[in-house]
Order: sequence, then C-alpha cells, then structure tokens
Amino acid sequence: MGLLHNLRARLSPAKDKVSGLGQQHGDKISHGLDKAAKVVDEKTKGKYSDRIQTGTGKAKGAMDRLAHKGDTGTGTGTGTVPPDTPTPPAS
Repeated sequence: MGLLHNLRARLSPAKDKVSGLGQQHGDKISHGLDKAAKVVDEKTKGKYSDRIQTGTGKAKGAMDRLAHKGDTGTGTGTGTVPPDTPTPPAS
C-alpha cells in the first residue's frame, strides 16, 4: 500500500493541472479530436468509421470526466455542483 500511496501523492499535482487545462480548453480539445477523427476516417476511406466515432466519443467522455472531476471540490468526481447553487459565504 505504501507504493500506491506514494504514486498517488506524486501524480496528484499533475492530475490537478490536467484537469484545469481540460476545463479551460475543453472546446479546443473536442475540436481537435473531431478534426483528428475526420482525417483518420478520410485516410482509411471510411472503412473504420464506426470504430473511429466510438473512440472519439470515448476520448471526449474521458476528457469531460477528467475536466469536471475538480468541480466537486472533493476530487472524487462523484458529481458536479449545479450552476444555480449559491456559494456559501467564506468564514
């Protein structure tokens, strides 16, 4: 358990940074995934269109989960705070 704990502790800052970048640039990442999928689909002449779309969808889903993981404040990714929820006053 010590090795796993140490690995998580070392990767946590990188995960937080990637999450922040995903939140900031999610639209650009999504556009890049679509563009890459289109190029690959053209290169394969549509032979793997269904697999390309499936992979693109999974990549976008993973990116969304990673980008929204920090929204809860707990880092567990169990949900997001609705936008109309008021923020508690600072104490």
